[in-house]
Amino acid sequence: MKDPIVEEVRKHRMEHTRKFRGDLSAICADLRSIQTASGHKIVRLAPGKPEPTKASSRRKKPRG
Repeated sequence: MKDPIVEEVRKHRMEHTRKFRGDLSAICADLRSIQTASGHKIVRLAPGKPEPTKASSRRKKPRG
């Protein structure tokens, strides 16, 4: 089943990609300029280290 909202987002993303001929640097620069022009506060969080889960801690093999 196709979601019409997802399809619309994909359509606009492809149009944006074609506008810059797939140049990722140009696409990112354009998105940054749109973000800056929006006037919204930009929040940058420090990357966090994920907590190990019980399942992943049980799989650890001893070194040696």
